[in-house]
Amino acid sequence: MSDNSTDLHEKEMNVTGHLTELRNRIIVTAVFFIAFFALGFIYVKDIYHFFTADLSFQLNIISPGETIWLYFTMASLVAIAGTIPVLTYQIWAFIKPGLTDLERKASMAYIPAVFLLFIAGLVFGYYLFVELILPFLLGLSEGMFNEMFTTEKYFKFMLRVTLPFAILFEIPIIAMFLTTIGVLTPEFMRKSRKYAYLILIIIGTIVTPPDFLLQLVVAVPLILLYEISIRLSAFVYRKKLKRHQEFMDQEEL
Repeated sequence: MSDNSTDLHEKEMNVTGHLTELRNRIIVTAVFFIAFFALGFIYVKDIYHFFTADLSFQLNIISPGETIWLYFTMASLVAIAGTIPVLTYQIWAFIKPGLTDLERKASMAYIPAVFLLFIAGLVFGYYLFVELILPFLLGLSEGMFNEMFTTEKYFKFMLRVTLPFAILFEIPIIAMFLTTIGVLTPEFMRKSRKYAYLILIIIGTIVTPPDFLLQLVVAVPLILLYEISIRLSAFVYRKKLKRHQEFMDQEEL
């Protein structure tokens, strides 16, 4: 009974320790989020002018609440982008004890890559919105309506297009990381290819107007992104097998 009680006590201590560590890492992440949110809130006007400098029309507001919405939305976007490296590191540090030394070194490099790919996705989505989607929609209404865009509706539509790309651009890093820790294999990704294509095409359809050409323009990069993820997963998998074989050879010696 004494041994069982001791084992149970140690398990409870381990669980308590993990929960305490998780809470502390959540708090650290939240502090950084608030700090970046405050920074974004201060520079909302600059961010707004950056996004609207090249517009051929003027944005309007129809209620004071739209101004508050804009401030909170822009500040939140800055906070999310700025907190991503911190969040990624906190996740990595939390699961680090369960990784081997090689897995730790390999996965550590993914932290800056997550941030860079998120920004790349935002830039790609914004370019697609400004150069293709917005001109297409304005062309449909040309000569028919007097265009008047409210700030809230314009930015809501823009974020609806850009944010999915920011998230989807993380697919290669997620695939590499899951392959590194043994959760995912390139073979599984190849077998799931048709389902992944379907999901990506549906996402492309959701974020673009009902025009086949635009949907194709969006879907093709997403499919290419998935194919790149398969190849990166295969690269990581081969390196992992090679390291495992080298370890087994050393053990035999």
